[in-house]
Amino acid sequence: MPRITTADGTGIHYKDWGSGTPVVFSHGWPLNSDAWEAQMLFLAENGFRVIAHDRRGHGRSDQPWHGHDMDTYADDLAALFETLDLENAVLVGHSTGGGEVARYIGRHGSARVARAVLMGAVPPQMLRTAANPEGLPIETFDHLRAASLADRGQLYRDLAAGPFYGFNRTGARVSQALVDLFWMQGMTAGHKAAYDCIRAFSETDFTEDLKRFDIPALILHGGDDQVVPIETSARRAAALIPRVALKVYPDGDHGLAATHREAVNADLITFARA
Repeated sequence: MPRITTADGTGIHYKDWGSGTPVVFSHGWPLNSDAWEAQMLFLAENGFRVIAHDRRGHGRSDQPWHGHDMDTYADDLAALFETLDLENAVLVGHSTGGGEVARYIGRHGSARVARAVLMGAVPPQMLRTAANPEGLPIETFDHLRAASLADRGQLYRDLAAGPFYGFNRTGARVSQALVDLFWMQGMTAGHKAAYDCIRAFSETDFTEDLKRFDIPALILHGGDDQVVPIETSARRAAALIPRVALKVYPDGDHGLAATHREAVNADLITFARA
């Protein structure tokens, strides 16, 4: 399997399909690069080179004890860019991956990136603080940590069968296959990595990172996202990024790449070709 080795010796698995302008994907918690396969297949078949990595501790990458924080995630992404010598890329991040994209630009700049997409993304900050009074209370994330320690397999099933894909909404048609796929990906993540990542995606403040965006950006978000509420994330992020377009899927949930894949694919290819 294709791998790079980061500065601290961690092996990072990645996929690299097709040819053309590179589109680089960062996945959400607790998933891996397989979460992007519908978008990767579509774009690769339409003239793009698509690349997605398994975040450290997730999927087929190594499971080190350390480094499960946004600075290290961004540095790992930078190592992928440098190893593959990527230029003029479209950088796409979902949920936690959106934080990774923001921190990458804030920490490493946009010299290798032409455009950026944040989808259901956590920036500017999820946690309620004195400076972020509209965020979610710490108890929300303490509950995730407690559930992860008690029975993380059940936690992943509950998330997938409930708020992640909006399957808890009245009239929703539950896809057991999608629930099973989420669970399978989640269980390939190391327990330490998945546990630490909760703090990384919830407590990190990306405000200054978003202000450093000097490239066109697209924000895609579900109007009914129960995991990363739109009012405290996408709408606030759109006010901080200088050159940005915000696209809201009115009935959209958090798992847009799967539940709204045709609309997402269309929006991604239009933006990538612009």
